[in-house]
Amino acid sequence: MTKLQPIRVEGLSRRFGDQTVLDDLDLTIHQGEFVALLGRSGSGKTTLLRTLAGLDAVEEGSVAVPRNVAVVFQESRLLPWRRVWQNVALGLPGHDARDRAVAALEEVGLSHRLDAWPLTLSGGEAQRVGIARAMVREPDFLMLDEPFASLDALTRLRMQAMVSELWQKHRCAVLLVTHDVDEALLLGDRAVVLDRGRISRSFSINMSRPRHHDDPAFAPARKDLLASLDVFETSRNAA
Repeated sequence: MTKLQPIRVEGLSRRFGDQTVLDDLDLTIHQGEFVALLGRSGSGKTTLLRTLAGLDAVEEGSVAVPRNVAVVFQESRLLPWRRVWQNVALGLPGHDARDRAVAALEEVGLSHRLDAWPLTLSGGEAQRVGIARAMVREPDFLMLDEPFASLDALTRLRMQAMVSELWQKHRCAVLLVTHDVDEALLLGDRAVVLDRGRISRSFSINMSRPRHHDDPAFAPARKDLLASLDVFETSRNAA
């Protein structure tokens, strides 16, 4: 495996009018690291992701990312006039584009839906196609912008397990933007909390994989992460 430089964000600031969304932000993500980014709505999470993806300009500070990056958004953004495999193969060079798309769809459990039209897919299937479209490019850096937010609870758990398996197989660097504390703990090597455009907390998640809610370390880690977001659970046994 080629040694890649870490993803580095240094002194990044982003303003919209008189509103500061990112404020002199520093962040490093190492090769193969899975980072979960949390924060309240409006804390700057999506703005940071869009900047890393090259969708927003860097006006103050510096950003260094690999050339080979991929993004999965909350909406699958599939082209309805192209079949599933064609959506995955879109933009791929070479005569083996279809074969590569088929292999990526097999990885996400959709080999039986190759020729389906996007409008016939369930929400979970559509997101699997979106993930296959990202992974077929073998990215060095994968960004996920709340990709499971619109899915039902059971589908979300299945998708989380699938993403974990894909990451362990491919070992690209990952940045997952999420509002879900449990999701961050189930997937991330590290949780980073963004508050008012700055990193207010960053800590390692030291649990063995595959992870489960009944891991003895899960509840304390969840309590700690919620507290970092100023959320405090009241004990059910409290008077």
